[in-house]
Amino acid sequence: MKNILNVLFVLISISIFSQTKSVKKIGVKNTTKASVKKGNVVSKPNPDLVVVNKDLPLLIPKKKGDKFGYINQNGKFIIQPEYHIAVFFYEDCNLLNSPNTKVRKYGTKDYATVEKEMISYRVDQSGKRVYQFKDADLGKCKFEEYKQQLFQAYILNGFYGIIEKAKFVNAADYRQYQIYPQYQYLYIMEGDDVADPMIVASNNDKFGVIDVNNKIVIPFEYSNIKRNFSWKLGKMFEVTKDGKNYYYIDANNKAY
Repeated sequence: MKNILNVLFVLISISIFSQTKSVKKIGVKNTTKASVKKGNVVSKPNPDLVVVNKDLPLLIPKKKGDKFGYINQNGKFIIQPEYHIAVFFYEDCNLLNSPNTKVRKYGTKDYATVEKEMISYRVDQSGKRVYQFKDADLGKCKFEEYKQQLFQAYILNGFYGIIEKAKFVNAADYRQYQIYPQYQYLYIMEGDDVADPMIVASNNDKFGVIDVNNKIVIPFEYSNIKRNFSWKLGKMFEVTKDGKNYYYIDANNKAY
């Protein structure tokens, strides 16, 4: 009887050892496969993100009906219109300086801010919502040193002109004006080049864009041009001809 028990004990031990060894092999095998598979993943560039104009964003906000989406430079919708608000792909300094280090990456220029049903998100270039804004995640922006504008609008006899602030002394001397007052309205757009800013102007009740040499950049054919950050963020102007439907144009007056 004692011999039988000893034999059974030996057989059970061998069985348990074999199963344990087998499980370990399977585990190592699966881990190796997963590791190899992960290492072979290569992100492919999106062929829809075409570059026709290197100065423009790859994706441009576009309104269809009452919703916004994003089109590429050829006018094809890449992100379908479903948002109440959609802005250019650009940095969000509140997220870049977030106390939550895990969400700081969503503050880079690879993402854009959109809003749907009163909820704000950051989306990637495929349109995927990768982050939903939370007050607790918002940090304080660290602003860069302000670039002092060289030029400013000047009103004389009810008309607008442009002066260079550092040189302007005598309003009676027409030679001191960069652009002698002749427009119904002028507004210098925010931009990176303070020596050559874009200037929204109004003449004969129509809006266009001029430069500091009074050269027409955008013809005077619009009922309004928004004075926002579209030029600084996207090198584009947000315009309308009927006062209701706004869209973007580039510096060549091409519509998107």
